[in-house]
Amino acid sequence: MRRGAANPLLLVLLGGALLVAALWFLLPGGERRDVGDQQPLTMLVAAGLRSPVDQILEKYQNEYGVRVEVQYGGSNMLLNQLKVNKFDQPDLYLAADAFYTTAAVAEGLAAEVLPLATQEPVIAFRADSPLATAVDDQPSSWADLIGRDLRWSLADPDQAAIGRGVKRLLERLETGGESENLWAALESQTTRSGVFKPTVNEVANDIKIGAVDVGIVWSSTVASPEYREQLRSITLAELAETVDAVIGDQVSIAVLTSSTRPTAALRLARFIAATDRGLPVFEDFGMTPADGDVWAFKPEITFFCGAVNRRAIEPVIDAFQQREGVVINTVFDGCGILTGRMGTIEGQSQRSGFPDVYMACDRYYLDNVQDWFQEDVDVSQTEIVMVVPRGSDRVKKLSDLIEPGIRVSLGEPDQCTIGALTRRLLQQAGLYEQLKDKQQAAGEVVVEKSSSALIVPDILTGNVDVAIAYRNDVLEHQDEVDVIAIDSPLTRAIQPLSIARNSQFKQLVRRLYRQVEQAEQNFESVGFDFLLTPEPASEF
Repeated sequence: MRRGAANPLLLVLLGGALLVAALWFLLPGGERRDVGDQQPLTMLVAAGLRSPVDQILEKYQNEYGVRVEVQYGGSNMLLNQLKVNKFDQPDLYLAADAFYTTAAVAEGLAAEVLPLATQEPVIAFRADSPLATAVDDQPSSWADLIGRDLRWSLADPDQAAIGRGVKRLLERLETGGESENLWAALESQTTRSGVFKPTVNEVANDIKIGAVDVGIVWSSTVASPEYREQLRSITLAELAETVDAVIGDQVSIAVLTSSTRPTAALRLARFIAATDRGLPVFEDFGMTPADGDVWAFKPEITFFCGAVNRRAIEPVIDAFQQREGVVINTVFDGCGILTGRMGTIEGQSQRSGFPDVYMACDRYYLDNVQDWFQEDVDVSQTEIVMVVPRGSDRVKKLSDLIEPGIRVSLGEPDQCTIGALTRRLLQQAGLYEQLKDKQQAAGEVVVEKSSSALIVPDILTGNVDVAIAYRNDVLEHQDEVDVIAIDSPLTRAIQPLSIARNSQFKQLVRRLYRQVEQAEQNFESVGFDFLLTPEPASEF
């Protein structure tokens, strides 16, 4: 080959590499390995969940090339170590009991929490134990177990989630006729001839090697590869009847406030909590998976929002999209237009554009589409008022709207909430039909707008003498207009937020709601009365 000539093989290899890189970059949904994602994430995990979590993290690394460094331990032990800054900026905390992730939020250590699965404590013993092999020797009650000469291994209530949960559970149950509760009896027996361990896996190991006769572990522990051949378990009636009331949801994952890469951490959390990624693994281990979202590397949700909410909600949406690494396709319009659009696409696939979340200008329009939505919560409220040019005295009361020569701007009742509420208000006052007659009269001006955002500008431009609008739409123009209160109980508009029944991203929407819940200043600054009180354990 002559000097300076290109090597054909080298060109082919280089071209192939560039093609692969280009195809990877163009993967849908942004599914490519960003440079930042090559750094490992750090995750703290309840020791009893090691097997399912290891499987899920292996899947994630195989799909996206992201390494995750894991520290296993008792849920309470890990939380206590978080409190004293033992770890170097960890990203995620996966606990075996929601008590601990809720506590982490209350302590300011965690932000978002995603539910994963529920599990229950079971009585475990070796497969060759008389408790397993002798059918007639099977214990039938807690009192029966306590009365036997058995060596117990229990998880320490001060370190492990299962220990805390079982203690709370058994303290509610009495020992067949004696004054002490079951926990006191079991604790006494374990102190005398058994052992307390810091993690549920160490309890299972004690049983597996025959160091003890029996212990209490999670159902998922017995189902894990390390123990499924050697251990057997039973669930006693008292345990099954009261576990939900006392222990409740068990497994959840929290994004920690110490994370320097919250978007990457949230993406992994969504993967673990996805119905088609992490949750089936938890189910394989005998747990009941939570109602999770479908997996998407960069989810897209549709948000229909009444126009009156725009200035308050837009900053919340922008911040949420950036932190979560998602896309929110927001449609602002009059609620009559929005609900009409819902009616044309209801029942079609999620991609058809039906909203995942809807925030109405008033409950009036949410009530009209309630069958398509599930949870809802009242976020804010505003007042309906009359608006006139600054210094004008042509209009002083509601009945002045029907006077000849008074030019009026209103919302169109079939297109926007302010129009529907104004119609109701005028009907109650006995003025609606007279105003409609005036609208048809020659030389009179009664205009109807499709959105609340279009009403006040009619006053500012001098096109009308009076408008009926939301008080918060007037706030930024208060130096140019005067506001006249209307004496009626029908002037209050309440803005609810709701989740669509057919949304595939209900958990994502609930996290968006959590951000709305923290946005009191946003709403108050643009004239709304904020109705929400932040509650970490809210059911929304």
